[in-house]
Amino acid sequence: MYAFSPLVVANLIGLLFIIFKLFGISIFKEKPAALPNGSMGWPLLGETVAFLKPHNSNSIGTFLQEHCSRYGNIFKSHLFGNPTIVSCDLELNKFILQNEGTLFQTGYPKPVHDILGKLSMMLVSGEVHKKLRSVAMSFINVSKSRPNFLHDIEKLSISYIDSWKGKKQVSFFKEAKEITLYLMLKNLLNIEPEDPIAAIVLEDFLTFMKGFVSLPLYIPGTAYANAVKARMRISSTLKEILMNRREEKTKSGETKGYFDELLARESLNDEERVSILLDLLLAGYETTSGLISLVVYFLANDPFALQKLKEEHQFVRKRKKDGEALNWEDYKKMEFTSHVISEALRCGNLVKFVHRKAIKDVKFKEYVIPAGWQVLPIILAAHLDPTLHQNPMEFNPWRWADPATSIKVTPFGGGLRICPGAELGKLETAFFIHHFVLNFRYTFN
Repeated sequence: MYAFSPLVVANLIGLLFIIFKLFGISIFKEKPAALPNGSMGWPLLGETVAFLKPHNSNSIGTFLQEHCSRYGNIFKSHLFGNPTIVSCDLELNKFILQNEGTLFQTGYPKPVHDILGKLSMMLVSGEVHKKLRSVAMSFINVSKSRPNFLHDIEKLSISYIDSWKGKKQVSFFKEAKEITLYLMLKNLLNIEPEDPIAAIVLEDFLTFMKGFVSLPLYIPGTAYANAVKARMRISSTLKEILMNRREEKTKSGETKGYFDELLARESLNDEERVSILLDLLLAGYETTSGLISLVVYFLANDPFALQKLKEEHQFVRKRKKDGEALNWEDYKKMEFTSHVISEALRCGNLVKFVHRKAIKDVKFKEYVIPAGWQVLPIILAAHLDPTLHQNPMEFNPWRWADPATSIKVTPFGGGLRICPGAELGKLETAFFIHHFVLNFRYTFN
């Protein structure tokens, strides 16, 4: 038996290592990609109840705080009846949103399909999604700079603001919902706010949204069951309006804006037309009213931002003749207003997360996301991440003077499904805020 000294053994190992390195031979296998750490929770229920526990919109909530602290910003769980990868990581979130249709697809649970309808743009994929989205975008692109639409925003905003003068209390969010829905009804369907059908549609939308964020139990009398029925009533109303307008147009030959453009598109059937109208009404009503309310709320706690905003709008008004309406060029000059709106979106987080599903096994860094697994990019997590934003809990519109801030904030999603009405919502908010800050003053304690 031969004996080797430790020095000889060490030299031999070193020599072998150099030879392997020179010839590209690896004696170490690359660590295979693996599922992120996490907990699958209870059988069947998983961790859904804890995940859905209500919390302030300027917080990621206890569930995400605890899981990120324990497992990291990417972890596995079992939510909404499916094995799930939860991402509070900005890089992975962008990767998921940008790879729609190739690596991931929309993956909302069945109750969401039941409440939104099978042709909602949030749910359809591929060519159907592309077709419906292009029709919706045509309305948005034309509307945002059309004088009549801009005038309607101002007229309705001024009407509501004037009605609040002298009142001791205003249910602001409710009023904001009326403003945004009536604006969309006017410009989509030529329905005036005072038309009785406008109040009926508003009531159905209020019922619809209560159920949209409730426990999805289809039992008579529950908020979810009421919401499904409300959506069916809204669809029925829209279909009836569609049929009446088609008959009216046949008789008169008169064209009335977007509604008639929708009727003229032969590639669409009536079910698709109704779904597009429903999507546009929902988006213009819910998210825009939420954004307006967030801006008013945050300004109430920031006298410096309010003063700066007021000065900007006073400057815009000085350049106008008495009673002259705002226009698209005025909006483009509202730079600080844009910062305030963007910061309200970052802090207020109208959308917490979106549902996606992996089409195939997806490798991301050291992780693998198995085909068929649900994926939840948590949008608000990156907005409140202290490694991305200095003092993220602070409402600070001035941070948006740095162009890099916009790269770290994704309130409207991304990729193929980025919200088509984002600019429209900002425009409506800016016009409303213009008249609001010039007509009301805040008192600060």
